[in-house]
Amino acid sequence: MGLTTVAGIVSETVDILWEELQPVHMPAPTRTLFETIATEMWKVWNFPLCIGALDGKHVRVRCPKNSGSMFYNYKHFFSIVLQALVDAHYRFIVIDVGGYGKQSDGGTFQASSLYQAIMSGTLQIPEPTTLPDSNDVAPFVIVADEAYPLMNCLMKAYGGQNLPLDEVCFNKRLSRSRKTVECAFGIMTAKWRLLSKEIETDADLVDRIIKCICVLHNVIIDREGMDHNYTEVSCENSAVVWETRGRPSNDAKWTRAFSKHSSRTIH
Repeated sequence: MGLTTVAGIVSETVDILWEELQPVHMPAPTRTLFETIATEMWKVWNFPLCIGALDGKHVRVRCPKNSGSMFYNYKHFFSIVLQALVDAHYRFIVIDVGGYGKQSDGGTFQASSLYQAIMSGTLQIPEPTTLPDSNDVAPFVIVADEAYPLMNCLMKAYGGQNLPLDEVCFNKRLSRSRKTVECAFGIMTAKWRLLSKEIETDADLVDRIIKCICVLHNVIIDREGMDHNYTEVSCENSAVVWETRGRPSNDAKWTRAFSKHSSRTIH
């Protein structure tokens, strides 16, 4: 087949896959879906009232025509940014594709449809409720790293050094739950090796290819599940004592840290 024919087939195929699979395997999130995600985040990653982990990934591309340095990122290559909200089982809940490589994660977030939905109140986040084993009321939150802004529904770790024990435990739990999005990017890149090299096509088709890969990633997890990848760890012998010590406890100190963090005034 000729180059133009193959290019047309690829373009048509990724569009059809997205149109057919997205409503089933990556539907618009609802209040019920967020509540289910929060339950799984608590069960699997021990972080309460969490409706997803947010981060961005730079997808290497050939420099688009007449784009100047818009796609040139801090890692010194040209890229398009994929920003994703991920659940406890590494599934993509919401994706935003097409951010300029030169943008920071925070800048990409503020230009995204997810941010607009949060600010307009159209994102169906459940109402605040009590923390597990506590009477303290806290909002449902998205967890992210320090590149993102602190918001009423977006939580990141405490900053600074020499933090008190409750804040250290809080940061460890948040970091552990936030790594689900990083793992999702890693799993996706390992399966679709196209993402580990420069994609040599125009920016519009790159966006559609990335969207197609994301929904296919969800299809595989929906069909195969992720439970078979989890490993039970016993803490009964001394060989894994470090695991017990490094795991944040379930005590009241951590609950107070969560409550204190979630109640800070946002300006």
